[in-house]
Formats: sequence, structure tokens, C-alpha cells
Amino acid sequence: MANPFVKAWKYLMALFGSKVDEYADPKVQIQQAIEDAQRQHQGLTQQAAQVIGNQRQLEMRLNRQLADIEKLQANVRQALTLADQAAAAGDAGKATEYTNAAEAFAAQLVTAEQSVEDLKSMHDQALQAAAQAKKAVEQNAMMLQTKIAERTKLLSQLEQAKMQEQVSASLRSMSEIAAPGSTPSLDEVREKIERRYANAMGSAELAQNSVQGRMMEVQSASVEMAGHSRLEQIRASMRGEALPSGG
Repeated sequence: MANPFVKAWKYLMALFGSKVDEYADPKVQIQQAIEDAQRQHQGLTQQAAQVIGNQRQLEMRLNRQLADIEKLQANVRQALTLADQAAAAGDAGKATEYTNAAEAFAAQLVTAEQSVEDLKSMHDQALQAAAQAKKAVEQNAMMLQTKIAERTKLLSQLEQAKMQEQVSASLRSMSEIAAPGSTPSLDEVREKIERRYANAMGSAELAQNSVQGRMMEVQSASVEMAGHSRLEQIRASMRGEALPSGG
């Protein structure tokens, strides 16, 4: 039976992780994902380099062993030739020595040829491993490039989302009846202006219909009539000045 405390702890850790993911900056999370992918690719590349290096090392050992085999074969042939020449010359002792030398070279040759067969098998396996490592690196590099391209796309979408959120917030604040805090909304300002205008119109209407308002109308009419009379006097005087003088 599972420990309830361990289960509760795992639940709390999962809940905490989900909350962290919820409030984390998406831009930072995208960059972290790319950095993780780059580290994985770097690690894979290093492993592949070791595999390829092992194959190259086996190849060099194989080439050296093949060169040694050629030398041993040449030594065996040379020893046999010298043994034949000594036998033909009647020198049985030297013939025997050269024959023994040829046998020793032949024994070394057998050992070298067995070693070459083992190296060939190991080298073939190393070649396959190196080819697989190269292919894995190439595939992972393509995946990394895809992720980098996806990062560019996601960052662009993130910026668009931020701008859309700002536009939506602005439109929402403009459409609200009451603005938050001490700043009045446009509807409140409009209502205030209309109320002041209506009050002013009412006051003007009351003043116009009062006795004082009538008196002001009479005074205004008198001033207007006096102004009209004075205007006619000026016109008459101007006409008189324009007439030619007699005598």
C-alpha cells in the first residue's frame, strides 16, 4: 500500500509545478526548451565523435597490422631463399638457421593474421556504429533546426498575443461605464457636461421670464432704437455735406 504522506507530497509538488508553469514567462520557457535541445545535441555530437574516433583508431591499428603482415611475409620469403642458397652451397648449418628463422617469422605471421581478422571484425562493427552515430547527429540537427524555427514562430505568436491583449484591455476600459479608481469614464464626463448645460439653460430661461428680464429687454430695445435714430442722423448729415453749396 502506498504511503499517504508520499502520495500527498507528490501531489503538492505536481500542483506547485503546475502553478509555476502557469505563471512562468512563455518567452523564458521557449528559450529554456531550445537551450535544453542544444545541450542534448551537443552531448549527442560528443558521443558520436567518440564512436567515430574509435572507428578511426581501429582503422589505424588495422593498417599497421596489415603493414606488419607484409613485412613478415617478406621476411619468411627472404629466410627461405637464404636457406635454399645455403643448402645449395653445402652449408647445412646456415640452411638450418635460415629455416628456423623462416619458421619463426611464419609463426609471427600466423599470429598477426589472426589479429588482423579480429581487427577487421571490430572495424566493421565500428564502421556501422560510426554510420549510425553520424545519422543520429544529422537527424538531431534537423530536429534542432525545426525547434529553432518553431521558436521564432512561437515568439511571433506571443508578441501578437500580447498586442491583442493590450488592444482588448484598452477597448474594455473604454466600454466600461465606471472607470476604475479616481479617473472618470467618458460616459460620466458626458453626463456631467449635459447636466451643466441643462442647468444653464434652465437658469437663462428663468431669467428671461422674470421682471428684471423684461426690464433688460426694454432697455435693450431703447438702446437699439436710439442707435437706429443716431444712425439716421449721421446718414442725413452725410447727405447734407454731399450737396453742392449755393452762390
